[in-house]
Amino acid sequence: MKKLYLILLLLTLSVSALAQSGQQLYKKYSDLPGMEAVYISPAMFRIIGRLPDFEINDGDVDLSPIIKSLKGFYMLSTDNPKHVKELHADVSQFIANGNYELLLEAKEDGEVVRIYVDGDEKTVTSLIMIEQQSDEINFISMDGNMDRDQLGDILARASK
Repeated sequence: MKKLYLILLLLTLSVSALAQSGQQLYKKYSDLPGMEAVYISPAMFRIIGRLPDFEINDGDVDLSPIIKSLKGFYMLSTDNPKHVKELHADVSQFIANGNYELLLEAKEDGEVVRIYVDGDEKTVTSLIMIEQQSDEINFISMDGNMDRDQLGDILARASK
């Protein structure tokens, strides 16, 4: 009987962890009034990956290797006080329930930006960015197979 309870508990935990993904958060919030939402599908990233000379440069930062490795992109942004609070709580729970590690935190004049990653030593499979001010929240979730070293170089150059 104890085994049955343990199995049920593990199934419940795994279902709740799966229920809170970038995609699920997007589905939950994207149609709410006052919510800005952007989704880029895996099909779009496959098209971008086939472009022979695809480059996105922002000054000294070439984003094309990371963009080509993406499988999904979800962005939510709102200044609706109710949604700011709810989205922040859901994102915090999502991060706490996963295997995310804090990669970067920046604070300035009441604005906090945090970037979290999940993956192994060589590959980042999920990147979460949350930017919050007292009256606004921005959430970005990217899934793919991003090279950890390339991502680190891009973030280092972008922060200069």
